[in-house]
Amino acid sequence: MLDVTDVVLKSIVVHKVGNKSKDEKLIISESPLEIDDSFITEILNKYFLSSFKGEAFFNLNHQSDINLNEVYSYAKAIFNNTSSFYIESIHLANHLYENATHPKINSGEFYIVLFENISIEGERTQALGLFKSENKETYLRVFQKNKNFEIQSDEGVNINKLDKGCLIFNIEEEQGYKCLIVDALNKQNEAQYWKDEFLNLKP
Repeated sequence: MLDVTDVVLKSIVVHKVGNKSKDEKLIISESPLEIDDSFITEILNKYFLSSFKGEAFFNLNHQSDINLNEVYSYAKAIFNNTSSFYIESIHLANHLYENATHPKINSGEFYIVLFENISIEGERTQALGLFKSENKETYLRVFQKNKNFEIQSDEGVNINKLDKGCLIFNIEEEQGYKCLIVDALNKQNEAQYWKDEFLNLKP
């Protein structure tokens, strides 16, 4: 069971990962985000964590040596030295970009998040969150201007719909860390890049 009651969002950075086969770019942020607004933090925690049910666990995998799993090695570096968070986030973004080659894969924002004080099956630990938002939705914004109301449209991310996500918990290191996954958009072959190619997970 996943318990996020006392979770702390310690670090977050966002990169934009395009589809390499469409010649879309990988755009790297210059630095992690600094969020001072507790309401925004609460919204982000809901967006990132509410889709995880804690039912089916996975481990990062490699057929010959777990240290050759790139996500594993970058996550391990972060857990061992949190000051490497930003540098390792760039490595993770590059790795995702190299695996986003199917023509049906959408570009999107790639969030790398370090959580502390997260509890899984009663054990309190750190977790590295990897999330990708691929679908934007259109919203109407109604606001008052003088004595009238005006309506404008805008595009944004629905915080109730996480497209793709993985939580890597800092436990079971030798087995490839305990992981949870969300892949809400696609169940077909082009979506397997997230679970099988980027993460390389096994039950």
